[in-house]
Amino acid sequence: MIKKTSNIQLPRLPKNAATIYLDETIGDEQYISHGKIENIELRDIYAEKVHFEKVVFKNVSFQEVEFKNIELTDCLFEKCDLSNTDFSDAIIHRVAMKTCKAIGVDFSGSTLRNVIFDHCLANYASFVFSNCKQLQFHACSLREADFYEAKLKQAIFNHCDIDQAKLAGLSLKGIDLSTCSFENLVVSIDKLEGCIISPDQAIGFAKVLGLIIKETQEES
Repeated sequence: MIKKTSNIQLPRLPKNAATIYLDETIGDEQYISHGKIENIELRDIYAEKVHFEKVVFKNVSFQEVEFKNIELTDCLFEKCDLSNTDFSDAIIHRVAMKTCKAIGVDFSGSTLRNVIFDHCLANYASFVFSNCKQLQFHACSLREADFYEAKLKQAIFNHCDIDQAKLAGLSLKGIDLSTCSFENLVVSIDKLEGCIISPDQAIGFAKVLGLIIKETQEES
């Protein structure tokens, strides 16, 4: 289970949860709660305003799934494949994703509160126009992830690969990127004030600002 490393609230999961059996008949506004869903593939499902509460997803593969306006409350995703799943305009609260494949997952326009991504592969994930508070990424790959115009408050990026991530329009004030790795970022210069970086990263940010770094030569 994911350990609490900050003031982020962990999912409040049911004990001894019974297995929930899903099929492809999930419909709009369906409410599914208190159980576990594991070792299945969900394919070609298109439903809006589905609500999952106190559900554990384990080894679940989402293929061609659109859950627009989904509501996720007190849920855990472990070793799931969420690649390219549409979670746009979602409401997500006290949710953890652990060791998941989430390439291209779409959280655009979503509201996220107390959400943890732990050891997830989330390259190309979209958080465009999302509103996030108490969000944590731990040891994740976020290469070319898109945070355009997102609002992040109390967000933690811990030992993540954020190379080529798109942070344009995102205020980086108070965001600590000092443990992250990247060669290039897309940022808005007027939003850089207050961003926390390491001395080594300062060179990379200087390049973002268009500065030319000239090595000094020792006088003979």
